[in-house]
Amino acid sequence: MNYKTEFADGITTVEVTGRFTFGDHSSFRKLIEEVRGHESSNLVLNIAGVDFIDSAGLGMLLLARDEGEKTNTTVTLRGAQGQVRRMLEVARFDTLFRLED
Repeated sequence: MNYKTEFADGITTVEVTGRFTFGDHSSFRKLIEEVRGHESSNLVLNIAGVDFIDSAGLGMLLLARDEGEKTNTTVTLRGAQGQVRRMLEVARFDTLFRLED
């Protein structure tokens, strides 16, 4: 997993690319700490560039949601495609996150 963050107008956007798996846990924790410092009201995770996600990756998205709830930050998942989109659908993430195309 690779990521790039951008902060503007109270919105933090994180572009995530590559595979999102168990091995990315420490990188994702670092990302959450970085985002927490922005004190934004909206976090957009652009996952259009993620070509594979496993159950651990889904769990990390839930961690982001939990962190968002602590600070009243809305977490949006944007651009899921292919296998990633299917995983989000099977896991019913549409009931937990705002999903955007």
